Amino acid sequence: MNMLMCSKSKDITIQGWEESKMKKINIILILLALTSMAWGQVYTADWQSLNNIETPKWLQDGKFGIYTHWGPYAVHAYGENTTWYSFSLYIDPEGEAREHFEKKFGKLTPEFGYKDLIPMFTAEHFDAEEWADLFARSGARFAGPVAEHHDGFAMWDTKYSDWNAAKMGPKRDVVGELEKAIKAKDMRYVTAFHHAANWFFFPVSDTTYDTGDPANRGLYGQFHLPGENRNQEFIDEWYGKIIEVIDNYSPDFIWFDFALDDMPEGYVKDFLAYYYNHAHDAGKEVVVTYKGHDLIPGTGVRDLELGQEASVTYHDWITDTSVDDRGAWGYADNLIFKTPDRLIDNLIDRVSKNGYLLLNVGPKPDGTIPEGAKEVLLEMGAWLEQNGESIYETTPWFIANEGPTNLGAPGSIGFNESNVEYTSEDIRFTVKDDNLYAHFLAWPGKRAVIRSLRDESVQLDRMDMPRWARTDPSPPLAGTKWTLPNEENEDDPYHYHFVDDRNFTVVGGEAGEGVEGEYSQVGEKVYLAVGGFKWTGRFDGTEFNTEGEGGASYPGFYQEEIKRITLLGYDKPLKWIMTPEGLIVKMPKKPTNDYAHVIKIERHHHPILKK
Repeated sequence: MNMLMCSKSKDITIQGWEESKMKKINIILILLALTSMAWGQVYTADWQSLNNIETPKWLQDGKFGIYTHWGPYAVHAYGENTTWYSFSLYIDPEGEAREHFEKKFGKLTPEFGYKDLIPMFTAEHFDAEEWADLFARSGARFAGPVAEHHDGFAMWDTKYSDWNAAKMGPKRDVVGELEKAIKAKDMRYVTAFHHAANWFFFPVSDTTYDTGDPANRGLYGQFHLPGENRNQEFIDEWYGKIIEVIDNYSPDFIWFDFALDDMPEGYVKDFLAYYYNHAHDAGKEVVVTYKGHDLIPGTGVRDLELGQEASVTYHDWITDTSVDDRGAWGYADNLIFKTPDRLIDNLIDRVSKNGYLLLNVGPKPDGTIPEGAKEVLLEMGAWLEQNGESIYETTPWFIANEGPTNLGAPGSIGFNESNVEYTSEDIRFTVKDDNLYAHFLAWPGKRAVIRSLRDESVQLDRMDMPRWARTDPSPPLAGTKWTLPNEENEDDPYHYHFVDDRNFTVVGGEAGEGVEGEYSQVGEKVYLAVGGFKWTGRFDGTEFNTEGEGGASYPGFYQEEIKRITLLGYDKPLKWIMTPEGLIVKMPKKPTNDYAHVIKIERHHHPILKK
């Protein structure tokens, strides 16, 4: 029995030792895993891992940034889109770019071409600190340059090509100088890359042009025949240049133009994993933006070129647009600049719909920023100085927009921006803490009406309202009948009969044999409802027309939660009244600025309701 006990004791001892050993091994493995995560192994090169990245807080808060299209294409200063001039120069012998180039610079030959603009790209007045100061004063929270455009000219001292700004033209490391200056202004640093599309940009197999000279391949690209896929040399250089910029300049934001989806998927995933792990090791948040569907959802932020969403989205997005009025991107001699009003309205519209704005500026070849661009940027900065609390650190609200002006949905990569004239009924909303901001994109006059905040349960006669809140008496609709065309079927028009001052019927079209509803009037505005379906019309006393859906309202907004209402830039509280038409606010006699006007509604966290 003693032998048996001894044997059991020995077994227990061995078992305990093995369990202890396994625990130590597990602890070591856990420590190794944690160490691996701490030093560059948080993200692996697969979409399941990469879509764990989150939008940086600094981008969610900052909203607005500036980047620059600056390179040899600033020299010719010509064309609808100056950055694509060099493409058209070779591809279209009868085009405007060829005619302009040969008239101004000389005939294209096997020896002479686009590359010969580089010595004229002098940048003698380029001052990175001056640029950064301007961008900061404009209200930008992130900024930076296009590191390389489609023309293949790198704006940093790259080991992959001698055709770069540090060795030719300016003979300065533009990316490096701007990195120091922009970060010194406490802005996040942007580098933009267009070089995935460089493969097809120049006719590198055509020896009748300088693009076919092997000596120029560092600029124009590797030799290949039209239609061939990208070769390994091109792919390695594309990847290597991005990694080089990450390692040397540590950008916070990498922006991509189109054609990212033409690169082999594995290299794109490798880059993302490298960049995100590099940021993790540095203890910083970064973002990658892309066009179209060039990345898997959740692995970056989608960019809409010259575009904007129609309403609030459940994913955040960014748009790149230009300070000039035609999308020239680079500098041109005959640029017309967008007005500050247009740029501010576009910023507000994007932010209200869960978007961000990246605004382009095209400097001159000498390194100076055009005066017209400076003026509008500084006007934006002045507006943001007064009204920035309604933009920075805000989120969208339940309703993004109110009013008649909407640009509709963007295309796959954007291009729905328009020079629209917003009206005094166009409002965009943002929210911060318990404060709701209503941006009127045009001055509303003596009374501002926010129809999205209407309370149709309020029983209020016009004469019970204070004088400042009243509209002119409504022309009576009661007893009138109207026939309106049906756009979908001209043989089946709508017949309206306003029975009395509250009830109406409509027959025809979608109403079929007839439905009954209720209406109300505020001035010339007519509010119609059949059940839960609502729309609006207008009656000026002589003609009645419908306008469309009545617009969204948020029933969870209670007037009892309103603590105070002010106009940013005007410190005194404003009078207000809740009506079935909307929340009506008495405005100051004069606007506080020349652009958008922001009503701030300070609210109790919970409405102060009667028991």
